[in-house]
Amino acid sequence: MMSLRDMTAKRRHRLRGVTTLWLIAYCAVAAGADVAARGPRSGLDFASADVRAMQADDATNPGMLWVSRGEKLWRTPAGTEGKSCVTCHQQAPQSMRGVAATYPQVDKVTGKPVNLEGRINVCRERNQRAAPLAYESEDLLALTAYVARQSRGLPVAMKIDDANRTYFENGRATYNRRQGQMNLACKHCHEDNAGRRLLAETISEGHGNAYPAYRLEWQGVGSLQRRLRACYFGVRAERPPFGADELVNLELYLADRARGLKVETPGVRR
Repeated sequence: MMSLRDMTAKRRHRLRGVTTLWLIAYCAVAAGADVAARGPRSGLDFASADVRAMQADDATNPGMLWVSRGEKLWRTPAGTEGKSCVTCHQQAPQSMRGVAATYPQVDKVTGKPVNLEGRINVCRERNQRAAPLAYESEDLLALTAYVARQSRGLPVAMKIDDANRTYFENGRATYNRRQGQMNLACKHCHEDNAGRRLLAETISEGHGNAYPAYRLEWQGVGSLQRRLRACYFGVRAERPPFGADELVNLELYLADRARGLKVETPGVRR
């Protein structure tokens, strides 16, 4: 039999859900920025002045600490082959320029798309004979941030073709599918209500061009998949594990949706 404490906790949980749903519904009619069709807008456009200033200055951008760590890892041998990234790719500012702007890409061996984190681990396993790095580990975030930073300022240039079209469509379906107890899809926030206020926050268009990014709420750098999984949690949906096909396909769709935006890694967000 349910105790009084359990009944009270359940009632509070239900009330929070109703309150959150009301707030999300309210923001659809609340006064906010006009988001008329004008091409994609970076999340930086919706950020406060202090966040924009922090991202713009490498001396104050905390994400640069991860970039510096990634540069060291780039030159550090790993695995039984004793190779470093430099062994195959030489100097990253030249060899990695523009690479991040085209990911996720379909891996020729598996025929499935991999994001930049996945490509780094593929290189480790196949070429260095090293163990893959865990998602959200400091080393993987650092290497990914370092590689992606070489494309900073270049436009996202995703191409949809026969090799990745099925995965792209799967990602689109996920983006538009209602999920969780809140019964919301990505589009309901990041298209229908982009630019409007939800409590103290301004809803962005949900682009991933700044990731890996430093978020003040995390007090650290995190991947785009971490941010996506936070959205799953927000709508009270079951979260796919890091590296799941569903998340990589969603990243692929988001990359196409962000075409033309400049790569900002390491971005700063609140």
